[in-house]
Amino acid sequence: EKISFPPGKLIYNEENLVVHEIKGSEEKLYCQNLCLLSKLFLDHKSMYYDVEPFTFYVLYEKSVHGFQLVGYFSKDLNSPQDYNLACILVLPPFQRRGYGKLLISLSYEITKREGKVGTPERPLSDLGITGYRSYWQHAIFSYMKGCDGKADIKDMSNKTGIKETDICSTLHKLDLTTEFKGHGLVGIDLKMIDKYFEKLAEKSIRLANPKYLMLAAAKPKPQLKKRNSFRR
Repeated sequence: EKISFPPGKLIYNEENLVVHEIKGSEEKLYCQNLCLLSKLFLDHKSMYYDVEPFTFYVLYEKSVHGFQLVGYFSKDLNSPQDYNLACILVLPPFQRRGYGKLLISLSYEITKREGKVGTPERPLSDLGITGYRSYWQHAIFSYMKGCDGKADIKDMSNKTGIKETDICSTLHKLDLTTEFKGHGLVGIDLKMIDKYFEKLAEKSIRLANPKYLMLAAAKPKPQLKKRNSFRR
């Protein structure tokens, strides 16, 4: 039996999981069908016709029988607000298996490869807020674990791909805002971080592994040399 492959470009390949990057401008009908499928499960889903400005990152489970659609997230290519995710869906049979967090983490891995920082499009659903808060906490604590006594918010943003406003709101939610020392520095509660990773060891967390991401890092923009100006 011949297996039909999903459209688009393969950008992530980890064991039995693959992600294809599908451009709405090139696979309009496929992407419209994805959006119509989403409307069955997302109350706030409104966009389904104008898919051309969006890129879709579609997650599949692969087997000898073919590719099973698990979920996807979409991204506006021309977002002036640095949105790195417009809509996210995990189909009901695959929920509560960590795929939502995998897609969220993948959106940030792609953002980092692009040399940018990003944030999800608002408003977020209650489930979306919960998922993002959990991921942001994990990313922030993972960064802090490698720091010595204090962390720089700007550097944390650059290393994680998370916008500074989302980092600050997460720190506030964790009651760590009292630790601000000014100049974008935040003190580190090592006991809280150790306790977090102790609990994490008892359960598995599903995140995108950057070594399986098949996208080249963006080339740094060349710095323009300043020319000395003078009058004769």
